[in-house]
Amino acid sequence: MNTTTKTLAALALAMFTFPALADTAPEMSGMPRLAIGGYDTVAYFTVGKAVPGRLEYQTVWHDARWQFASKDDLDLFTANPEKYAAQYDGHCAMGVAYENGHKDTVDPEAFTIVNGKLYVNHTKYWTTEWRKNELENISRADKNWPTVKDEPEPTK
Repeated sequence: MNTTTKTLAALALAMFTFPALADTAPEMSGMPRLAIGGYDTVAYFTVGKAVPGRLEYQTVWHDARWQFASKDDLDLFTANPEKYAAQYDGHCAMGVAYENGHKDTVDPEAFTIVNGKLYVNHTKYWTTEWRKNELENISRADKNWPTVKDEPEPTK
């Protein structure tokens, strides 16, 4: 068992021991950031809405922790993360598209799916703005992402 797996297992055990902590998206020093605030990226495709993930169903991909509502969703993701992961590693799509782009946090309820890809945004307002010109925003964000992905993570 590698260090990340051991740490995630210890975290899951702690959440069962201290259930009041289970409703938060913990920031853990030395651990990858929690993508989409801990929401299940697969559920956007399978049930069409934002569904909170659970600590016992996690994986690390692209230097982020991804949580899922069920083992089935975790299995779908690990079999094909490129299909289910939110674009731009779960950062605000409009932020990445904006001018030279930047990373920003997201509201898990502020999302859209375009051509089978999930895009999350900082707020529902930005999702509305995103939708006004999705294809141009996607093109700009795709162009900016190779530079933006190496920027420091946003603070809350």
